[in-house]
Amino acid sequence: MKQNPGKWKGNLGLYFSVPVLSWALYDFANTIFSSNINTIFFPFFLQEQIGDNAVLDQIASTFISYANAMASLFLVLFSPLFGVMIDRTGKMKKYIVIFTLISVISTFFMGVFGGASFDRLFLGIPVSLAIVILLFVIAKFFYHSSLVFYDTMMSDLGTKEQMPLISGFGVAVGYLGTLVGLSIYPFISKGSSHEAFMPTAILFLVFSLPLFFFVKETPKPQKAKQPFISGYKEIKATFKEMRSYRSIFTFMIAYFFLNDAIATTIGMMAVYAKTVVGFSSSGFILLYLVSTISSIAGSFLFGYITQSKGPRLAVTYVGMLLLVALFIAVFAQTALWFWVAGSMFGVSLGSMWVTSRTYIIELTPKKKRGQFFGLFAFSGKVSSIIGPLLYGTITLVFHELGTLASRMALGSLIIMAVIGLGFLFKLKKLEEVK
Repeated sequence: MKQNPGKWKGNLGLYFSVPVLSWALYDFANTIFSSNINTIFFPFFLQEQIGDNAVLDQIASTFISYANAMASLFLVLFSPLFGVMIDRTGKMKKYIVIFTLISVISTFFMGVFGGASFDRLFLGIPVSLAIVILLFVIAKFFYHSSLVFYDTMMSDLGTKEQMPLISGFGVAVGYLGTLVGLSIYPFISKGSSHEAFMPTAILFLVFSLPLFFFVKETPKPQKAKQPFISGYKEIKATFKEMRSYRSIFTFMIAYFFLNDAIATTIGMMAVYAKTVVGFSSSGFILLYLVSTISSIAGSFLFGYITQSKGPRLAVTYVGMLLLVALFIAVFAQTALWFWVAGSMFGVSLGSMWVTSRTYIIELTPKKKRGQFFGLFAFSGKVSSIIGPLLYGTITLVFHELGTLASRMALGSLIIMAVIGLGFLFKLKKLEEVK
C-alpha cells in the first residue's frame, strides 16, 4: 500500500490516489458521527429530555459529561491492547470494519429507542433514555477504537515527507463530512433531536465503504501468538523504557492535557452555547458550520506549517490558539465573542489531529509504532475521562448557580491547556539537548 513518490505529479496526484482518497473518506464518515452525535444532537437530545431551566441545564450537562467519561474509561482499558494487536497481526482494516459496524448499529438503535416512551424508570430516569445513553457509550467507544487502527494505517500511505500533507488532507476531508452530516438538520422536527440518529448511522456506513473495499494492506509477518493479557505486560515494559524515549512520553503528557481541553469542549460546546451564551439550536448549527470551515482551513494550513516548521513547533502554535479560544469563551458576554472563540477553536481542533499524528510518527521507531500509537490513544483517552468528569462534577456540585457553574467548568480547561503548553516547552529543551 506504500505510495511511490515518483508516481504522482504534485500534491493533487497524491491526494486523489485511490488509497489516500479512500482513507480520507473514512475521516469524512467518522466525522459525521462525531459532529452529529457527540457534539450536536446527543447533547440536544439530553437537554430536551432533562433540561427545563438554568439549574436543570447544568444537570443535563452532567449527564452528557459522565456519558463521555464512561466511554473514555473503556478506551483506557482497551486502547493499549489495540496497538499491540497491530504490531502482532499487521491487520488494521479488519478491526476498522468490525468496530465501525458496531458503532453504526448502536447509533441506529439510539434513534429507535430515542423515539420510544417507556413508563418504567431506571435509576430515576426513563428506561428509554437510559438505553439511549448506554448505546451512545457503546457507539462512541467503538468509534474511537477504530481510530487507533485508522491513524496507524496512515504511515503506509506515503513517504515520511508526505505524512503532514496526507494527515492534513484527511482531516480537511473529514471536516467536510460535518457539512454533509448537518444537511439532515432541516428535516429534524423541533424538540425531536433523536430523529438525527438513524440518518447519521446510515451516512457513517456509506462513506466508510471506500476504505472497506479499496484500501489494501501490505502483508506483514505475524509474531508468535501470546496470551491476550500479555499486551498489558508489553505496555508496562514500554513505560519502563521512558528514559530511552523521553521525548515521546513528554509529548504524550502534553497531549494528555491539551486533548483534555479539546475533548471536553467538543462534547459540551452545544449545551454551553445554548444555555450560557443564549444561542438557539439553529444559531448553534450555523456557529458549528463556521467552526467546521475554520477546521478545514486550519488542517490544510497546519499541514504546511508542520512540514516547514516541524511538528513540535506546530503543536505549540495550536496549543496557544486553543488557550486563547477557551479564555474568550469563558468570559464571553455576547454572541459575537463566542463566534470568535468558536472559529479559533475550530482551527485548533482540526490542526491538533494533523500535528499530533505527524509528531508521533516522527518520534517513534517504526518497529514500535503500533505500540506507541496505542499509548498515544491511551494518553488521549485517559484525559477524555478526566476532562468530562471534572466538567460534569463542577456543573453538578454548583448547579444551583445556574450558568455560572458552566463558566467555572469551562474555566477549568484553561488550566489544562496551560499545563499542556508547559510540557511542550519542555520538549523544546529536550530537542536543544540533543
